[in-house]
Amino acid sequence: MSHICVRATVSGRVQGVGFRFHTAHEGLRLSLTGFAKNETDGSVTVLMCGEEQNVNALLSWLEVGPPTASVTKLVHHQEDWKAIDGFSIQ
Repeated sequence: MSHICVRATVSGRVQGVGFRFHTAHEGLRLSLTGFAKNETDGSVTVLMCGEEQNVNALLSWLEVGPPTASVTKLVHHQEDWKAIDGFSIQ
């Protein structure tokens, strides 16, 4: 299996709706490491590292997010591998 890291920026109504909590939960469920972080422009940055198929599964989930959110845009790019412990909320 191929391991990759992807950084995504999620825009829309994604702050104040539990987006980071649900993202971390979903990332852990998929055996990924990384973080979810609120940005000052109202977006959420998500770094996810792990098996490529699981990263792709989280990217698909991020397109919609939890029921409390309203995602309007998802932009992502692959990054160099990073050894990260767990999936944190920043």
